[in-house]
Parts: sequence; structure tokens; C-alpha cells
Amino acid sequence: MDTVRDLGSGPSFSPYQPDILVLGGRESLEVVGESRHQDALWHIVGERPGGPDRIRVNVIGVLRPELDNPHDEYAVAVVVTDHRVGHLSREHAALMQHAVIRLEREHGRAIGLHGVIAGGGRRANGPGQLGVFLSFDPADFGLPRSAEPRLTPARRSSVRTGMSVAAATDREDTRYDLSWVDGLAGDSARRIAQLRKLLEAEANPIDRHFMFARLEKDLYYCRDTFESALAEYDEACVAHDAEMGSILPALVDKFGKVPMLETYRQMCIRQQKAGAWEAGLLWAERGIALYGSQAADPDWVADLADRASRFRQKITDGSSEVRGLFTR
Repeated sequence: MDTVRDLGSGPSFSPYQPDILVLGGRESLEVVGESRHQDALWHIVGERPGGPDRIRVNVIGVLRPELDNPHDEYAVAVVVTDHRVGHLSREHAALMQHAVIRLEREHGRAIGLHGVIAGGGRRANGPGQLGVFLSFDPADFGLPRSAEPRLTPARRSSVRTGMSVAAATDREDTRYDLSWVDGLAGDSARRIAQLRKLLEAEANPIDRHFMFARLEKDLYYCRDTFESALAEYDEACVAHDAEMGSILPALVDKFGKVPMLETYRQMCIRQQKAGAWEAGLLWAERGIALYGSQAADPDWVADLADRASRFRQKITDGSSEVRGLFTR
């Protein structure tokens, strides 16, 4: 039988750092991807894999939003003593990223959680791996106190974009007609051609909004597939923005508030990656102006404000290299 060796929580594992606000809580917060960070985890605990004893080390896990993560725009990395050791699950990250950013801004410090690195020992198939286990209070992040995130697919879509609500009420709401969604192809390249044709014929602002949003997502997804995808993505975003004068009132009339305008957040990411700080600032400020005080989630506005602040700092530092795109 394995024994468990508690290595404690001394300075070598979780040093006090005044630039980290450590929050308490008793509920478990899932961390994923530790298998890719085993070297870092063993380095943190100061042991080598393959020993006979199981390991348990108290640590502070810092939540680090990764706004430019190419695989998940809502990614939140977990960092222990400057080593990335995993990520929050996609479901938790989608709920918590904006709250982490808000807490960072309010307190001027990184946000950390109490946790342990545990595991190791010997297994029938080889050395046991280490895992990361965090504890939190969901209320600190604006979530209900529940061990599992209450984020159904319908809630995720409706909170973010309004698409699921619009689809669910399509039959009785004559202000738009989303039947075109059912005819879309299963691959991005064919969908792009379909959406362009649909936009040529469609006049309804709500339908056009969702068509543009889908077109932009597909073009950005294809940015490594065909050379002109990013330029076409830029053009689609500019055209979408140019129609906000008719789209925004229609969205507010339908939802009673402004759903997430993905165009502006993603364009900020696009311009940041291109080093086009001035263009990024314009897109951030434009999104903030459109939301006004009617955003369904104020964290969306806070996210754009945070990006705008960083763009201004880059401009002040004189580090802009590319002009970028914001043409109407």
C-alpha cells in the first residue's frame, strides 16, 4: 500500500507574495491538462517521479486569464510558483474568466486560490502522475454555490450571443426568421460561400447580425487554411459594424438588452496579435460605445475597457508597428 508523504506548505512551495490576492473557499475547482505539465509539477514539489510514497503539497494556484489562447478565448491558466501547471476546465473558464479579470482590476493583484499538488507513488502501469486540486468560493466569482458550474448549452449561448433564445422563439416571433441556419453546411469553407449568398438577399437586421457573426467565426477559423481568410474576416467585421445602426435597436427590442457582440472582442484580439494598437483601441472603444449601459453582462464592457487600457499603454510606449484596420 502506498503511503502519503505530506511535504507541508513551507516557503519552497507556496511563498507569500503580496502581489497575489488569495481567496478562500471549500468547493472543488477542476483543473485539467496536468498530464502535459508533469515536469513542472515534479520540479515544484522537489521530488522525482517513481518514488514509493504518494505526494501531497499545499500550494497557491494563481488564475491567469489567457486572452489570446488560440484554442479557447476564455482560457484561464493555473500557475504555481511561475510554472503553468494546467487550466480551468472550459466550462468553468467560460464562467469565470471575466470575473477573474474584474477582481484583478479591483484589487490590483493577481488572483490566487488555495490548493494542493497530490499524487505520485507507484502504480501497476508505472509512476503515478501528479494532479492539481484547487478550492474556491463560487460566490467570489459571481457563481451559485454548487460543486458543478450551472452552464447548460442553452444558457451559454443565450448569455453570450442570444442565438439560442432567438432560435427557441423563432416560430412565434415574426421579427426574424432563422430557418436558414438549418441549411448551413457542416464545414467552414462551404458555409462561408452560403453565408455570403444569404447576406446578399437578406434584409432583416437580426438575421443579418447572426449571419455576419457566423461568417466572421468561419473566416477566422480558416485563417491558416487559405491566404485571404484574414483579409476577408477584416472586411466582414467592418461591414458588420457599419450596420450596427439598424442591428443594435433590433437586438435590444428582441432581448431587452445588448447580447455579447463577439465582433469587437475578437477584433481586439486580432489587432493585438498584429501589433496594431491604434486599430485595436478603435475597435475596443467602438464596442464599449455600442454596449453603453445596456450590456446583458457588464463584464463584457469591462473586458473591452481592459483591452483599451492596454492598447493605450502600448501606444504611449511607442511600440506600435502596424497601422491595422478600422475602415468604414
